[in-house]
Amino acid sequence: MSKRLKHRIRRLDVSLWTLIVPPTVWAVHFLFSYLWAALNCAKVGEFAKFPTLFAVGTVLALLVIAAAGVIAWIQSRMPGDDPPHESGTDVDRLRFIATSTLLLAGLSFVAVIFTATPVLFLTDCR
Repeated sequence: MSKRLKHRIRRLDVSLWTLIVPPTVWAVHFLFSYLWAALNCAKVGEFAKFPTLFAVGTVLALLVIAAAGVIAWIQSRMPGDDPPHESGTDVDRLRFIATSTLLLAGLSFVAVIFTATPVLFLTDCR
C-alpha cells in the first residue's frame, strides 16, 4: 500500500459511525439473502443454478467489510503513548475505536460467509 494512501487513511475522522459499518453491511447482506431466497423460491420454486445476483451481493459485502477492516487496521497502528492508556488522548480513543472496528469487521466477514454458505448446499426450497 502506498505511503500516500496510508497517510490519507490515518487522517480520516474516526467516530462511532465507522464502528457500525461492518455489522450494518452484514445486516444488509443478511436481509438481502433472505429476500433473494424468498423471491427465488416463490418465482422459480428452487434456488438458481448459479445465483449471479447473490454472488455479486456477497462479494460486494465482503469487499466493503474488508475495506473497513484494512482502514481500521492502519488506524489502530498509529503511533501514540505506551500502555497504560490513562490519559484518554485523541490518539488513544482513535486506536480503541479502530481496534473495535477491526474486530467487528472480522466477525462481520465471517458472518457474511456463514450467511452465504447455505446457498452453496441447498438446492430445494423445502
